[in-house]
Amino acid sequence: MNRKWKHHAEAYLYISPSVILTVALGIYPILWALRYMFYDYKGYGEATFVGLYNFRRLFRDEYLWDAIWNTFVFAGGKMLLTLPVALLLAVILNGKLKGRNLLRGIYFMPTIFSTAVMAVVFYIIFNTYNGLLNQLLKLAGLPTLEWLGTEYAMLTCILIAAWGGIGNYMLLFLAGLQGIPKDVYESAELDGATGARRFWSITIPMLGPVLNIIMMLAIMSALESYEAIMVLTGGGPSGATEVMHLYLYKLLFPVSTGESMAQDIGYGSAVAMLLALIVGAITGIYLYLSRKLNDVHS
Repeated sequence: MNRKWKHHAEAYLYISPSVILTVALGIYPILWALRYMFYDYKGYGEATFVGLYNFRRLFRDEYLWDAIWNTFVFAGGKMLLTLPVALLLAVILNGKLKGRNLLRGIYFMPTIFSTAVMAVVFYIIFNTYNGLLNQLLKLAGLPTLEWLGTEYAMLTCILIAAWGGIGNYMLLFLAGLQGIPKDVYESAELDGATGARRFWSITIPMLGPVLNIIMMLAIMSALESYEAIMVLTGGGPSGATEVMHLYLYKLLFPVSTGESMAQDIGYGSAVAMLLALIVGAITGIYLYLSRKLNDVHS
């Protein structure tokens, strides 16, 4: 018994740092937010119990639902652009290409940059009045555009987010491609299958397990992304690029003294739980559908 207790004590000692951090930085904040969902609390003074008022307010908040819609537009656009390009690059760089290791490093490099730093650099490029891109358009005699204003703002944010995420998914696709046996391709080539035929009949089906993981990561990342938009547009113009996690951030931490939204921790906690449910539901639906699809193919 003494030896068994000592063995368990050592195991618990090893995992204790992770357990402490999980409780302090994960479980406790969730419990804290669950409590304040039912309170009117501005971050100072006494919290006032308001019952279900914050939840009723959710359904009347047009700005929140606009932000949720913008999130789906942003997430869908980012995934439609990022994943096909990442897969195409992975297929090209998985072949016998001269300097492929260097190219892999170049394409992966944007993923190691801070999102805030990347957004500042692109703000300098896309700035309406003195941005590098508009200066080049002027030199070419072409009309300049408000890249971070009007209808171009969301498109610009999607392009920048895709640029930052392509390298990461390219690396995951490469790992999946290198796990496909070469003799499968050789057999298909002997049977006269073209490159396009081998891609659709061999590469895509055998990438299925990896593709499921990549899709799940891409969905969660796109739905939760807001840092670049916060730096580039702050959710503007007129809320056109306001995504749900940026809206939540503004409720909990107003970004400046000029921010029109006041700190509202009670309502922000209710919004946080709604957004967590939305992300969890979408991820769960995807996992369910992908499992059903795998069962059909198997």
